[in-house]
Amino acid sequence: MNRTERLHALTESLRRAGARGRTAQQLADEFEVTVRTIKRDITALEAGSLPVWGRTGPGGGYGLTEISSLPPVNLTAAQALALTAAVSATAQAPFSDSARAAIRKVLDVLDPVARRRAAELSNRVWVVVGPAAPRRVMSVLEQATVDQLTINLTYTDGRGRRTQREIEPMIFALNSGRWFLVAWCRLRDDVRWFDLTRVQSATATRHPCTGHQVHEIGTPPELARPVDL
Repeated sequence: MNRTERLHALTESLRRAGARGRTAQQLADEFEVTVRTIKRDITALEAGSLPVWGRTGPGGGYGLTEISSLPPVNLTAAQALALTAAVSATAQAPFSDSARAAIRKVLDVLDPVARRRAAELSNRVWVVVGPAAPRRVMSVLEQATVDQLTINLTYTDGRGRRTQREIEPMIFALNSGRWFLVAWCRLRDDVRWFDLTRVQSATATRHPCTGHQVHEIGTPPELARPVDL
């Protein structure tokens, strides 16, 4: 579990604990990290404006104020199963760890009967997921795309040639079952499509992107469309 996933899971663990909270040692044992790591994670959650309370001394620990809890979610078992299946089928997609954390939030507050029925039905849906880029790579690509910072990339092309490039991320695109990062390549001075499974390493810089627009990518495939919220 990487840090982003642990922070999401830590949030849910505190929410489930309710008013009684959890001690730092209990959380450290749950996530198999040190107490020092848990305290750093709590500080990060507080910096992200999550309403975390802390108590010292006997009976102390950490928890979330009630305002941060989701209300009960009224989904059918089939709807809950559909959400879980969709996330499972796109495990190699950008922001998939955030999607898994979101699903856990929904399931945690789902009606117990619907949750139990969805769990019973889950073995009736099988998915075969293709290769994915390592999470350490995806986390960099995702955050740099959100922040619009350039990325130093080590990339292996279809002929096995490895190159170092500085790129400006523009969009993520799913094409023929494969995920790409479409970016302005400063080495080629043009738009390039980077197969995520061929990215060997990625490091975000502090250099802002220069403002290349999506229309510079060219005409999208006939059936291509943005994600619809």
